[in-house]
Amino acid sequence: MTLTTKLVLRQSQSLIMTPQLLQAIKLLQFSSQELSAYIEEELERNPLLERAEVGAEGSSPDAATQDSSANEAGALPEDECGGNPDVDWSSQSFLAVGDPGPETAANFEDGLPGDNGSACRMEEAALGLSATSWSGTAGGYEDGEAVNLESFVAAPVTLKDHLEAQLAVAAPSAAIRMIGQVLIDSINENGYFTGSLDEIAERLGVNLLEAEQALCLIQGFDPSGVGARNLAECLAIQLRERDRFDPAMQAFIGHLDLVAKRDFAALRKICQVADEDIADMLSEIRRLDPKPGRAFGGGPISPVIPDVTVRPRPDGNWHVELNTEALPRLLVNHSYAARVGKRGGQESDRTFISACRQSANWLTKSLEQRARTILKVSSEIVRQQEGFFARGVAHLRPLDLKTIAEAVGVHESTVSRVTANKYMATPRGLFELKYFFTASIAARDGGDAHSAESVRFRIKQMVDHECPSQILSDDAIVKRLKGANISIARRTVAKYRESLKIPSSVERRRLKAKS
Repeated sequence: MTLTTKLVLRQSQSLIMTPQLLQAIKLLQFSSQELSAYIEEELERNPLLERAEVGAEGSSPDAATQDSSANEAGALPEDECGGNPDVDWSSQSFLAVGDPGPETAANFEDGLPGDNGSACRMEEAALGLSATSWSGTAGGYEDGEAVNLESFVAAPVTLKDHLEAQLAVAAPSAAIRMIGQVLIDSINENGYFTGSLDEIAERLGVNLLEAEQALCLIQGFDPSGVGARNLAECLAIQLRERDRFDPAMQAFIGHLDLVAKRDFAALRKICQVADEDIADMLSEIRRLDPKPGRAFGGGPISPVIPDVTVRPRPDGNWHVELNTEALPRLLVNHSYAARVGKRGGQESDRTFISACRQSANWLTKSLEQRARTILKVSSEIVRQQEGFFARGVAHLRPLDLKTIAEAVGVHESTVSRVTANKYMATPRGLFELKYFFTASIAARDGGDAHSAESVRFRIKQMVDHECPSQILSDDAIVKRLKGANISIARRTVAKYRESLKIPSSVERRRLKAKS
């Protein structure tokens, strides 16, 4: 057998993660806030992308007409969404921007300056999009833009700024000021010192006594209790300022675990006081602030925006629609790209515009696919969990990703990405899509399995309605659940009870005896 060199032609198939595919996957798992931030970055990076402000004040007279055409063009046909008769698809709309057809492209070529924007309007009508223009308002700037009132709002004072201002005045020396600055950087938003004095002293090249002196200085700042290393120290600082940290209170603060369990008998022996004094000390503790830094806030809180809205229909079915406020509305300015190509210019400019146009078209197609997938998955969830929407949590069915994936015709990983950080507004409240996926608990007689969430709900109802003289133990809860045809182990009941933050039967008996 001789070794020779030859050419061999082979044909094979392989899956390659292109940048466009990676972008589509990333968009699918974005929440509405993350998607808005990503769109803002793309608007700054890509000159062909524009934001479509529909229904704004000062919009052009054609905006309303163009917006209605957008809804018609963006409507999801029923056959593309599985043909679910229980879901009303007629009002679903979102922006879908793709490459223009040959006729539209020809209009782009004719859309040169001086045509009063007719080609651009024709482009928008052909694509089912709408844009608005700002006409200016009284009190605006000369360039037609309105005054941004947010630019005149003072920045909120953070906890760090508040402590640094006090440190600049109270520090006895430059060394203590430097150490205190590092210590303030290790104070979290709740006002607790989370660093290590030993590590900070070693890193700054100072002795531990100086670090403790700086921390003691910070603990005397406003708000009271800031700079504490744990809850007991935080409460002790506030009590010292009120001159209430006597030996009995010190023993009381040193056994906060007994306070949490409401074991007043043990506290009475440790503090060596009467029941009235224990009640007074407990009342004093309740007036303190366990999180002194929360008055300054921990940064802006973003409200949860539902991605899907569910409401009942008169025929007893459920209407599922996308929240249009959570969907980005974008335009692709093809006329600008056509002008660049018409005028010639450098090859690098044409290459850049071509890449931007391709990126913009792919982005809008990915957004369209994202909206379709979210709507399909949400509609199937509503169909699977119809009992929950009609009768409540007790009728929540066991559901996994595989069931939804097979019904919709996608992979389980796609369903996992769709349900991550997505919310559904229902008549029963706002729920994350992952809420509807729960483990199954077998029935005793081999019937339909029960959802783990519905079992938790049953346990909570049992505990809420138990008599103070007959506190239910975990074994008693197991017996009652078995009487309801739910086969469950005692350790599972204990795990569900702890997840619901329900104390044990001993602690509940003590709490209800004191109340």
